[in-house]
Amino acid sequence: MSETSTRPFRARLDEAAQLIGLGLDGASMRRVLRLCEAPIPSDEALDHLRLYSETLPKGREPGFTDEQRYLHALWDLFDRGPASITVNFSIPFRRLIAAKLFQQCGPAFICEEQVRFNFGQFITVGQNVFFNRGVFLDSKGGIAIGDDVALAEDVRIFTHGHSEASHMERTYQPVTIGSRAKVYAGATILPGVTIGEEAIVGSGSIVSHDVPAGMVAVGVPAKVVRERRTEGRHGEDLDHLWLF
Repeated sequence: MSETSTRPFRARLDEAAQLIGLGLDGASMRRVLRLCEAPIPSDEALDHLRLYSETLPKGREPGFTDEQRYLHALWDLFDRGPASITVNFSIPFRRLIAAKLFQQCGPAFICEEQVRFNFGQFITVGQNVFFNRGVFLDSKGGIAIGDDVALAEDVRIFTHGHSEASHMERTYQPVTIGSRAKVYAGATILPGVTIGEEAIVGSGSIVSHDVPAGMVAVGVPAKVVRERRTEGRHGEDLDHLWLF
């Protein structure tokens, strides 16, 4: 996204970046919410803020700092305001939050509306990664996403499961998506799966096993059906450019 397109919002984005960079507290959280035109909860609600993820068993292990709690709330509240649909503000603004909240977030991260995750500190994102609308990341077991990856609308990634004998017995397995892979709309990635570099997962697929690099997997359950048709292109030559 060009510098020209973000210029009308530069002052607000710079102020938000400074506040987020210093570490959010109740007062600075309110200032950022005003800058991004998001709803501002009551003083009582903000002062006693708790996240749903904190009520989960996994939430007891890492816990949440006050700053992480505010950043998670800021991510969700922003989507409830009008500025969330203004891409030349919303994309760089979400990038500010992700850079602070994720374990790692590379440059040129692009995220659309209504993307949800439960533990930002367990998400690693490379450079030039694109999340389209409605992506859900169950990151309890850890999610690592390489460079130039696209997750299309309504993709679901899960990293934990439950025993059928006891819902309290849980297993956690990380999901890894290699660089320049694409996961198309409505696909579901199950715990422990690795999607190889330059692989493609077809729309609506449910992936329970690894997808080798450079292959296309489709179906329920997903099966590898062929090699990706790259016409001899690899790496940057695949033109994974998400916006102009």
